[in-house]
Amino acid sequence: MKRIAVMVSGGGTNLQAVMDAVEKGEIRDAEIVLVISGKNDAYALRRAEKRGVPTFIAGKTEWPDPVRREEAIVKALKQAKTDLVVLAGYMDILPPSVVHAYAGRIINIHPSLIPKFCGLGFYGKRVHQAAIDAGETESGATVHFVDEGVDTGPIILQRKTPVLPDDTADTLAARVLKIEHQILVEAIRKVLENI
Repeated sequence: MKRIAVMVSGGGTNLQAVMDAVEKGEIRDAEIVLVISGKNDAYALRRAEKRGVPTFIAGKTEWPDPVRREEAIVKALKQAKTDLVVLAGYMDILPPSVVHAYAGRIINIHPSLIPKFCGLGFYGKRVHQAAIDAGETESGATVHFVDEGVDTGPIILQRKTPVLPDDTADTLAARVLKIEHQILVEAIRKVLENI
């Protein structure tokens, strides 16, 4: 059984998609062993608790010293015997020690077609508004490996959706989120085959 840790900061719909896929056998021979949240009030924590998945809060409030916070994240991942780390709406930049400890075994979902609208400052609805403001005719989502940069690691999967003339950041976000749920599950399956 491969052991997956999911890192979140918000509502956790991508986490839910992964938990559902594991439960349905769409992601085989794997289990979610830990959910780490960057915020103590993230609804994703409730989703994990409902499924009996252990959680860990790695917020800046709980861990104001960045070195101790970094050490705590690595320790939590190691104690859970994590094989794969999935960033599913995690809004903090991972420290280098975490990236190095799990090199080639950390993936992230991003709501754009990287290399467009990614990097520092591009998250949430900002990404979708930027695509609309730039006059893009298509957008989508990307799953990529995590390296020390921000949204710079090798791409695993991308899927597109049109940007419609009457789209708002909200309507585009809703359409892209459906794609995120699909390709995150597909990417996890693909990556787990090589671990």
